[in-house]
Amino acid sequence: MGVFRFLAENARWLAAGALLTFLSSFGQTFFISIFAGEIRAEFGLSHGQWGGIYTIGTSASAALMIWAGALTDQFRTRAIGAVVLMCLAASCLFMALNTWAALLPFVIFALRFCGQGMASHIAVVSMSRWFVATRGKALSVAGLGFALGEAALPFSFVLLMLVMDWRLLWMAVACASLLAIPLLLLLLTRERTPQSHAETDHSVGMEQRHWRRPEVLRHFLFWFMVPALLGPPAFNTAFFFQQVHFAEVKGWTHLELAALFPVYTAAAVGAMVVAGGLLDRVGTGRLIPWSQLPMFVGFLCFALGGSLGWTLVGLLFVAMTTGATQTLPNAFWAEFYGTRSLGAIKAMAAAVMVLGSAIGPGITGYLIDFGVGIETQYIGVAVYFLFASAMMWIGVSRARQML
Repeated sequence: MGVFRFLAENARWLAAGALLTFLSSFGQTFFISIFAGEIRAEFGLSHGQWGGIYTIGTSASAALMIWAGALTDQFRTRAIGAVVLMCLAASCLFMALNTWAALLPFVIFALRFCGQGMASHIAVVSMSRWFVATRGKALSVAGLGFALGEAALPFSFVLLMLVMDWRLLWMAVACASLLAIPLLLLLLTRERTPQSHAETDHSVGMEQRHWRRPEVLRHFLFWFMVPALLGPPAFNTAFFFQQVHFAEVKGWTHLELAALFPVYTAAAVGAMVVAGGLLDRVGTGRLIPWSQLPMFVGFLCFALGGSLGWTLVGLLFVAMTTGATQTLPNAFWAEFYGTRSLGAIKAMAAAVMVLGSAIGPGITGYLIDFGVGIETQYIGVAVYFLFASAMMWIGVSRARQML
């Protein structure tokens, strides 16, 4: 099927996926961290305290994801998606109106669970289930919502904060989440239920069968994948979470650093499209073990480079992994474990990833408070990605024999 025919015949479902991934931006670290300076100043928080609050809230959202993510196996996307968007709007309003530091962990929990957690989970599970032979293309198109959010929101909202109060901006995104609900319902007026679709257009995994979540937990491949699941969300999140501090250490303004992010996003989109096309041809097993090596180079550039140019080079390398991880891991679970219990399996993986995004800001924040510079930390991060890549290569090489 040609690309244009694929887009035309599946426009409504692809658009629904992209809408959900875009709206997940309001609970993603790259968006919340835009307001880090204002939040710390408003509530009198150190880097470590703010990072700790973020870790607590995000960890709680990861725990709830294990249960809530499995709901995508039982309910239509249009129904559960509308509920999640209503909750996301309430979470944004919670951030806008909250004046108590003690409630910040609950604010972060709500934003991370509804945005980064459920909105993105619903989108990628739906694409992975609805599309089989063209799964890579579908995930790439839906992933454009992530890319649009990363490209447009940071720079735009940094500029808007020059003329508007940060709390008003959170009210605006709450309204945007509510207004998106009728559009989502319109796009998905025709939709199969998860169970009926799994029975008709399913794809099996290893040993030519569908795996259940308890079986996946007992299988060696899942545990070899855990370091790779943790790494990108932990340290990509940490980079964007500490962007204000990173700019200060390097001697730049926040606006100068944020101006690089659209280039990063464009590179990530290119990597996402390439990875999506390749996985439809050769499968995730041949691609995924190498997908995190660019992160090694990228974080070395952040650590050792002294100019915006070197940071841009680092962002381009990180973008290669960021783009690939929009498609490869999501397709990986369907390819290796089948699609019948995909929501439950993907929820477990998503919980690990959300936990990673909780760990990164907390670790970096406390290390900064204890005098370990962010540049020194990023050298350690680079080494971590070598370890994660080695673990993936060992696990996937063994598991491919079972496909």
